[in-house]
Amino acid sequence: MTQNLFGNWNYPTKIIFGAGTITRLPESCRKLGMSKPLLITDEGLAASSIVSTAMATDKNIGLFSGVKGNPTGKNVEDGVRAYHDGGYDGVIAFGGGSGIDAAKAIALMVGQDRPLWDFEDVGDNWTRVNVEAMAPVVAVPTTAGTGSEVGRASVITNEDTHEKKIIFHASMLPAIVIADPELTVGLPPHLTAATGVDAFVHCFEAFCAPGYHPMAEGIALEGMRLIKEFLPRAYKDGTDIEARSHMLVASSMGATAFQKGLGSVHALAHPLGAVYDKHHGLLNAIILPYVMLRNRAAIEERMMLLARVLNLSGNGFDAVFSWVLALRQTLAIPETLASIGIPLDRAAEIAQMAFRDPSAGGNPVSLTVEEYGFLFQNAVKGNLEGIKFAA
Repeated sequence: MTQNLFGNWNYPTKIIFGAGTITRLPESCRKLGMSKPLLITDEGLAASSIVSTAMATDKNIGLFSGVKGNPTGKNVEDGVRAYHDGGYDGVIAFGGGSGIDAAKAIALMVGQDRPLWDFEDVGDNWTRVNVEAMAPVVAVPTTAGTGSEVGRASVITNEDTHEKKIIFHASMLPAIVIADPELTVGLPPHLTAATGVDAFVHCFEAFCAPGYHPMAEGIALEGMRLIKEFLPRAYKDGTDIEARSHMLVASSMGATAFQKGLGSVHALAHPLGAVYDKHHGLLNAIILPYVMLRNRAAIEERMMLLARVLNLSGNGFDAVFSWVLALRQTLAIPETLASIGIPLDRAAEIAQMAFRDPSAGGNPVSLTVEEYGFLFQNAVKGNLEGIKFAA
């Protein structure tokens, strides 16, 4: 039976979901007191029909598209300047993870008198934020990957240090999300694949992270089930609106679940994205099996449940691992970091950065700098057989 794929949810924020709901953008802006919003997106989407469609809903919407695929501190500074120069009174965060992350950071920074890096997610830095001066945000995701539309943080690259920093405040969570699966229909297969596996990794690492959080784990499990069923369909036929709808929900579920934590896949992907400017979801998709093998002893029991939820033919870790490898092959995900132009010459530096990354704290096993270096080297070479560690 075909489901009615529409909904108005308040979890974890207000979400207007369904095909064609982009028409509710002006109404949503008005509800947040915006009369002249600035639509912020990445440079790749600026000339797209979906941006034109969104802007056509209200003649007062302005556009800022100076955002890289891995947004930088300068992108945020430029966006703040554009916001003030144009006299805008709110932000429409539009796009994939890069556009939405940058937009949330810009909305934060338009009213602050401290530099961006003073709000890095370390200690009680979040208490420095002048919440009253933040701009309101409506988020409109156009990919099913990062789930940044329901996140309370932005990942921004510090170009001086070549490090990705997590900028956090609870009020960075967009007040309204318009989740229109029709906006994702034009996403090409390779980006559908990379963003879809990104959503899976969010769910997977959240499910495996240590600590007690049954709500996050339940969301993560259902997110992974949806991705298993619908990502191959969305990849094969981008116009499959049912598959696109379920993937858009699964993406938001991943970001909701990873409040519990992430892990070493992200700890490696963050510095690689910052240093080599590669797509975050693609990095996660390539790295995932290597980290799974390293974590095997610590996640065996959880994999028994996951294999059942995914209705796999085998049991436990081996079944899940085999399915992940098969999914990557179905989606034409490369097997090595070398195949996307990442060499070994900065292995020691990458290992140090991964060890320091905040996501490392959520890994089921605490890894040393040397172990991160070993994982990285094997992922560059494509040597899965080399990942054999004790618990």
